[in-house]
Amino acid sequence: MDKDSARARAQELRELLNYNAYRYYALDDPEVTDAQFDQWLVELQDIEAQYPDLVVPESYTQRVGGYVSPQFAEVTHARPMYSIDDAMNLEELDAWLAKTDEALGSTPEHPVAYTCELKIDGLGVAVTYRNGEFVRAATRGNGTVGEDVTLNVRTIKDVPVELDAKGLDALSDASGPQGQSLLEVRGEVYMPKSEFVRLNSERDLAGLAVFANPRNAAAGSLRQKDPRITRGRKLATFIYAVADPSMVHVTTQQQFLEWLASCGFVVNGHFRRCDSAAEVHEFCAQALVQRNDLNYDIDGVVVKVDSFASQEALGFTSRAPRWAIAFKFPPEEKETVLRDIRIQVGRTGVLTPVAEFDPVVVAGSTIARATLHNMDEIERRNVRVGDTIIVHKAGDVIPEVVGPVLAKRPSDSAPFHMPALCPSCGSPVVHEEGEVAYRCISIDCPAQSLERLEHWQSRKAMDIDGMGPEMIGRLVAAGYLRDVADIYDNLDAEKIAALPTSRTYQTTTKTHQAGDPILVGVKTAKKLMDQIEKSKDRPFSRVIFGLGIQHVGSSVADALTAAFPSLQVLASATEEQLAAVDGVGPVVASTIAEFFSIPENLEVLHRLEAAGLRLADEAPATPKLPQTLAGLTFVLTGSLDSLTREEAGEALKAWGAKVSGSVSKKTSYLVAGAKAGSKLTKAQSLGVPVLDEEALLHIIQTGEKPEV
Repeated sequence: MDKDSARARAQELRELLNYNAYRYYALDDPEVTDAQFDQWLVELQDIEAQYPDLVVPESYTQRVGGYVSPQFAEVTHARPMYSIDDAMNLEELDAWLAKTDEALGSTPEHPVAYTCELKIDGLGVAVTYRNGEFVRAATRGNGTVGEDVTLNVRTIKDVPVELDAKGLDALSDASGPQGQSLLEVRGEVYMPKSEFVRLNSERDLAGLAVFANPRNAAAGSLRQKDPRITRGRKLATFIYAVADPSMVHVTTQQQFLEWLASCGFVVNGHFRRCDSAAEVHEFCAQALVQRNDLNYDIDGVVVKVDSFASQEALGFTSRAPRWAIAFKFPPEEKETVLRDIRIQVGRTGVLTPVAEFDPVVVAGSTIARATLHNMDEIERRNVRVGDTIIVHKAGDVIPEVVGPVLAKRPSDSAPFHMPALCPSCGSPVVHEEGEVAYRCISIDCPAQSLERLEHWQSRKAMDIDGMGPEMIGRLVAAGYLRDVADIYDNLDAEKIAALPTSRTYQTTTKTHQAGDPILVGVKTAKKLMDQIEKSKDRPFSRVIFGLGIQHVGSSVADALTAAFPSLQVLASATEEQLAAVDGVGPVVASTIAEFFSIPENLEVLHRLEAAGLRLADEAPATPKLPQTLAGLTFVLTGSLDSLTREEAGEALKAWGAKVSGSVSKKTSYLVAGAKAGSKLTKAQSLGVPVLDEEALLHIIQTGEKPEV
């Protein structure tokens, strides 16, 4: 793979990993299997190993997976909460054991000891105690910062409010601020299988969506804004780790688990100290046999170096401890017949093949469909319509086609081919060289309307206040919106005012609950129409960004409109001219050219022009500022009093600075406003100079380089 192809593929893999991590951690609604996610991650690691200069700080290979919801206050963990690397089979487990034994100097006379524990399929949580009293609880979040779920965790009955005195005696003399002993323990919040069945039965009877599995149910229950809902879900915990081992007078993981139990924590009793690979194998085999008899989900075994001193000696990678690994269980497999491969068009235009097969019971539920992801996967798995196939549930959750039983393949079977036309809108399907995805890039494709409309109204694009996902969903359902031009030539206040809303609100007479036939109303409709009218004056670059062209972020949109200052000039530019723009290159240039070659896209753009949007840059009324900040990169975080971060970024760019969204060694300065979070922490760890708002305002006013 050449470097341009590698760069494009790496960007696509980062988008896939980030999107699916968001589905898993933020929405508790995964779309792909753990195995598929791991495959993408390994591919990205290989590309970055081949081209180290393509590594960026925001890459999934450089961070711990997770999510911090803005609906909760942020909590910074005492020490990072890392992920655990996976061993997908016994060969990978044995390779890790051998590597660890060698690193620690294991001998037959003095073998390295390991503690094996069941891998609970739940949500990671950190619980903090001050002088033995419960004071705070947080989710793992992104590993450094988690969500404050203190009130919800207080409702979980097995979490002790006060630690048992017997356990406190084993605490070390280490102290926190003002001599207060702070202890942060870690574990898993899970939903028992019996409670999962009860909850889903109730939701089904009430006509509500059911949870896909106990892990999703536990995560959704813990993230409730109302603790009373969490209390009713009957969650439970297993505690198994400590942020700072020096806080406890024990020296091994086995001793620590015993100490946790003496404090009043619930510790999973299925753990064992092992002195050889054979004993580790035996524990894993026993866990696999007993998994169906447990009242909670497990998806593997966690193997840890038992000695805390050895753990410290091995240390961590950027994502995971070197002293632990998770052996993942193989899923249950069944045979069935593949009847069809149907194409679904996703919200981003990607065509996804879906296998439809005879229903079969796997891991306790009936399945009849499974995603095949893309054409490369179909070819890799070598499946055809009519095949007898093997299916399983990856992670005991997501249906997956393993492959065909070739001995049972019909003689008249034929390989599958992706369609040339989008099944949703009939536009040509695009398949870029070096990419696995087949895409529909028509801007008026019905299957993509919600995603494109939500992107168009977003803050960095057209910034239409009041047109959030809920409003867009109702406008689409009513038939008023299909593409972005409909916002300007098919909406009026009367249509919007007559839409139903499901929001709960209080009046002087009653509380209206979700689902009551309440209308949006004239006042809200007028405000929204005012915002739509206001958006017509957004700069040309934000229009281009808002179109959602693949690979065209806000910085690329800025560069494009600076080089081609009108829609007519940009749309007629050749691939060579586009590729010559700084930050574009041949792969992105090809994507842009293809977008402007679609007649349906040009029709939407003509309608936007007719509606009065700015599709050309006006000549600047004032001379361009001297580029005194050229070569400097600023990152803005936290809230500012005098102006928004977007306004500050534009002002810095006017002096020639580059404004980035992530902190790295290349960052020149971090501007930290109120409630600055993990970016400030990272900047401090990298030695990046930190500026306050007063310094920022001086720079904006004068263009002078800051002195720190």
